[in-house]
Amino acid sequence: MKRKGLKLIISALTITMTLGMLAGCGNKQENKEESKKKAISGSITALGSSALQPLVEQGAKQFMQKNPDATINVQGGGSGAGINQVVSGSVEIGNSDVTAESKLKDKNQVSSLVDHKVCAIGFGMIVNKEVKVDSLTKEQIQKIFTGEITNWKEVGGQDEKINVINRSKSSGTRATFKDTVMNGRNEKEGLGTTQDSSGSVVKAIGQTKGSISYVAFSHLNDEVKAIKINNVEPTKENIIAKKYDFWSYEHMYTKGEPEGLTKAFIDYMLSDEAKPLIERLKYIPASDIK
Repeated sequence: MKRKGLKLIISALTITMTLGMLAGCGNKQENKEESKKKAISGSITALGSSALQPLVEQGAKQFMQKNPDATINVQGGGSGAGINQVVSGSVEIGNSDVTAESKLKDKNQVSSLVDHKVCAIGFGMIVNKEVKVDSLTKEQIQKIFTGEITNWKEVGGQDEKINVINRSKSSGTRATFKDTVMNGRNEKEGLGTTQDSSGSVVKAIGQTKGSISYVAFSHLNDEVKAIKINNVEPTKENIIAKKYDFWSYEHMYTKGEPEGLTKAFIDYMLSDEAKPLIERLKYIPASDIK
């Protein structure tokens, strides 16, 4: 009887200890989850490229749905503004179509930034829907933006004045246009009008007869007509096949290595979870560019 009683006591103690250990593990797991939830909170601002803005806005929306204690403010303003403001510490993330090296003269400022390439994006030449031209060579585009060609009839279109709509000098989209389409040539100073965002460019092209400009694929819609460059369609497939070179990487810069909410959001934008969103909004996953 004593032995049976002793066995029962030992068994009871073993069960109690096991349950205690399991409860302890459960509590640790709960504490980890709770700490994780607490860590993903606060408020940050991501500012800059209007070409990248649609993706960052939608990414932030999805991220905040998963993390209701987090607030991510997304603003445009252009790549130059994004890089300058993240350097000054005014914002946590500076979005840009171009590298920091191309915008900052101070090497120390450049070295203070960490580059997070979230994707690539293509850009297309767009015209008013009534323009009867479907393709332009790079040379023709260069002559239009330097003021050498001023009428659509000079490039096979109707007898109508060409209205150039450009981006501001701080625009990363304009910098990419100058590097890849203009081959480094400067546009004619004061030619046409200037818009400060991709959205306003699309609106202006839709409302202005004989107009021409350029925007990211993510801003292409039925209000305007996208045209070919050198008879090559502006598509993701042609960029990947190296047939179309009017594109750039999209950068999310931070001052130093990101922490807290900033790190969590950038990690999300770089994750496989964000890839369907990247593709749906006409961006190109960085892994597709080789």
